[in-house]
Amino acid sequence: MNSDDKSSESDSFSLLKELSETPGVSGQEDRIRARVSDHLAPLVDELHTDTLGNLTGLKRGSSSSGKRVMVAAHMDEIGLIVTRLEKGFVRFAPVGGVDLGALPAQEVTVHGRSDLPGLIASRPPHVLSQEERGKPFAQADLFIDVGLAEDRLAELVSVGDFISVRRSADRLGNGQATGKAFDNRVSVVVLLQALRILQGRSHAWDIFAVVTVQEEIGLRGAKTAAFQVAPDVGIALDVTYAEQPGATPEESLAMGSGPAIGLGPNLHPVLRKLLVETAERDEIPYTNEVLPGNSGTDAWAMQVSQSGIPTALISVPIRNMHTPAETVALKDIERSARLLAETICELPDDLTALALDGEA
Repeated sequence: MNSDDKSSESDSFSLLKELSETPGVSGQEDRIRARVSDHLAPLVDELHTDTLGNLTGLKRGSSSSGKRVMVAAHMDEIGLIVTRLEKGFVRFAPVGGVDLGALPAQEVTVHGRSDLPGLIASRPPHVLSQEERGKPFAQADLFIDVGLAEDRLAELVSVGDFISVRRSADRLGNGQATGKAFDNRVSVVVLLQALRILQGRSHAWDIFAVVTVQEEIGLRGAKTAAFQVAPDVGIALDVTYAEQPGATPEESLAMGSGPAIGLGPNLHPVLRKLLVETAERDEIPYTNEVLPGNSGTDAWAMQVSQSGIPTALISVPIRNMHTPAETVALKDIERSARLLAETICELPDDLTALALDGEA
């Protein structure tokens, strides 16, 4: 690896660390939106937040055709919400696809009237029966201890307050990084890095860079943003499953192998072909991700908005998805950003090139 590659990875990690450590549970994305806005504003010509909370930046293209490409990366993360206070402890429910088995002993922040550090706890194994020890944790077994007396806790925390995992992002060996909320702060970094590349490039189409909300609980931000933007083409950015023990080759991709280009009924074949040709022309390593049905990403919402939008999906493989120990290869972020930027520059003025009629 040359010095430029190291510098680029270091820049990506610094940005990823900042965004990863900023709380933004689905439905309470105000802090992460403000942080992303600071980075997005200098890269676009216009920036606004819609009613649902999506952050949309417009970078105008050189053509007068008014063609629009919407690039969507969700900023929200899975988390927890307070359901009741019980004798000085906090009971909670998951927001999004939380793995209960990964929660015991995790540090959290309860976002009440002030931010309260806490710890997810359970009954110690010493007092459990042999039968109880052999069972997986249930939600009822877990509670949050913030170290406050019952009356003081009631003054600072209310039912409905959000709770985020508290964890710093760190670098690992071999150009990898680990942290929480890499799903999908990784792709927000991809979007920002691609826009930085495009500062010195000419692109014909207007770019609507949309950092969406509430993806983890139903792709809600992408649905409303796609309806509002009404793009001619959509590109979703997300993460996918990387190889690790217990994951089969059919359900996982090699980390460090570059961006995964989606293939399946959710994704437009001609737009996918443009991504592949661009990657091969520019010698950007990539893999194919076969998605036989619902991709589970913002691409699923964009594809069927308005009268239908040709949509593509670029994903970055990560390990340990939906845990506080998600892991990514930083070079995959850089490669995904390059692929996105170069593909946007290649979007054709003539939209008939994206028509399915006559496609082999």
